[in-house]
Amino acid sequence: MIKKSLIVLCLLIWFSPVWAQKKTKHPKNIILMIGDGMGVSQIYAGMVGNFGSLHLEQFPVIGFHKNQASNAFVTDSAAGATAFSCGVKTYNGAIGVDANGEAVPTILEIAEQNGLATGLVATCSITHATPASFISHQASRSLDENIALDFLNTDIEVFIGGGRKFFANRSDGLNLVDSLKNRSYQIANTIEEVQQIKSGKLAAFLAEEQQTKFSEGRGDELVKSTEVALNLLKTNKKGMFLMIEGSQIDWGGHANNTKYIVDEMIDFDNAIGKVLEFAKKDGNTLVIITADHETGGFSINKGDTKTGMVEGKFTTGSHTGVMIPVFAYGPGSEKFAGFYENNEIFHKMMNAFRFK
Repeated sequence: MIKKSLIVLCLLIWFSPVWAQKKTKHPKNIILMIGDGMGVSQIYAGMVGNFGSLHLEQFPVIGFHKNQASNAFVTDSAAGATAFSCGVKTYNGAIGVDANGEAVPTILEIAEQNGLATGLVATCSITHATPASFISHQASRSLDENIALDFLNTDIEVFIGGGRKFFANRSDGLNLVDSLKNRSYQIANTIEEVQQIKSGKLAAFLAEEQQTKFSEGRGDELVKSTEVALNLLKTNKKGMFLMIEGSQIDWGGHANNTKYIVDEMIDFDNAIGKVLEFAKKDGNTLVIITADHETGGFSINKGDTKTGMVEGKFTTGSHTGVMIPVFAYGPGSEKFAGFYENNEIFHKMMNAFRFK
């Protein structure tokens, strides 16, 4: 009898990993957060500037992606974001198209086709390279008016960012804001108006083109926009896909401005904290935090977590080709550990959603 019990116990131990794999939980929701231009140094600068801590530290899974474009060692945001959104390596400047210029379905469009709610939030024009790559298919990131038109080709439920002029004051005379209203979107032009929306579809334009810096009056718009987007999208019983970009970490790198980087990094991390709070409560949400590339060749020469002082140095005013960290939390997060190409993030999200 004892021998039989031991045999059964051994079999349970032996096969338990297999059963565990079969019972792997797949998320209902995926929230992808992109800190544009955010490398390891930008993260640590934010941590030091925030007196030694970030919400980002709570993520249990960490990996790295290699982010080269199809035509260059150093990627831009368009090719980097298209790798995430479409699963293909493409040329710098490409929006939702492959290296041959052919349109490729995005994870947002595929989520819509599968009945999920979708959203985009950014601290730049909503037609800018990163958010555009999830909803548009254009040969060049510079075609803001064409990108704005592409927003009418999906049923995206929520988008919040700048770029009002590309919808309302266009060279072709079209008023896409009216077109959005005809498609049942509620239009908001201030963060206060955004916060008043409790249900339905929302198109919010928080700037004529680009939002201001956090330090120059934007304040906590990103956190508030994130909270509204989560509340609107979570009502879909099938789930959601939401992309949130901390856009101006990149701009601080381009400007070789350490304080700009630190301010934007902390603001982005505050939005991470809001998403993490939602994910912990929900229990069925996969959160992925990464960047498209690093900007500025940024390093930290001095710092003090007691005072929040950060002294940074830069090697360039452009992007660099270094690997970028990926942080993940929630069901399916273990798939984001290790080293992989940036376009694998798309395939990992597709697998997590069980989309074909």
